[in-house]
Amino acid sequence: MSSKVAISSDTGQACWAVEQLWMEADIDRVKAADLLQFCMEQAKSDPFLVGILATTNPFKERKPCANL
Repeated sequence: MSSKVAISSDTGQACWAVEQLWMEADIDRVKAADLLQFCMEQAKSDPFLVGILATTNPFKERKPCANL
């Protein structure tokens, strides 16, 4: 009896995997050239690549309080 349950469980998992793969095959993918072009266009304004000006940096250390 337990072998029948294991076989039906394996079959159910296999069917689910096949359905999932069919759904993923239908998805439109972004082409590598388009992705590369987008990244190159956005690199000009990427703060990780060009840095942040000290005057506009919200995380700049502030001067310590003079009263302390």
